[in-house]
Order: sequence, then C-alpha cells, then structure tokens
Amino acid sequence: MGTVLKVFDKWKEFLAERVSQAGHAGMSEETISKLAFQIGEFLSDKVDPGNEQERVLKELWDAGDEQEKRTIARLMVKLVDKG
Repeated sequence: MGTVLKVFDKWKEFLAERVSQAGHAGMSEETISKLAFQIGEFLSDKVDPGNEQERVLKELWDAGDEQEKRTIARLMVKLVDKG
C-alpha cells in the first residue's frame, strides 16, 4: 500500500474511494471526517513524503493540535468529495 500513497494524486484518489464507500454505507459526515482523520494519522506515521505537496501536508498535520488536525481532515474530505 505504501507505493500507492507515494503520489499526492493517488493519495487523494485513495481518500476519495474511502469517503465514497463511507457515504454509500450511509455514514454521517462526522463519521467520514473521523475516517479522514484516521487516514491522516496513518499517513503521517507510515508514509515518507515523496514530493512537495506530501511534505507540506505532513508538516501542516504534524504542526496541528487535535482540533486543527480534525479541521484538516474535514478539508481533505471536501477536497476529494467535490470531484
């Protein structure tokens, strides 16, 4: 799975798939945001940023407190949900 997440666009696709699956399963927006938060935590811990976008996202994530990370997670959901 690490190789799939190396490219920022692939990562967005990965998140979009998870958000779509959660939406089809009837999960609430809050639950979907929690899922995005968990994905963000996973990425921060497991994926070495491979490009500038990933580095910026990781730095923002690492700099944030829990509330700010939840905001980033909600924004990530909006980013992938609009397309």
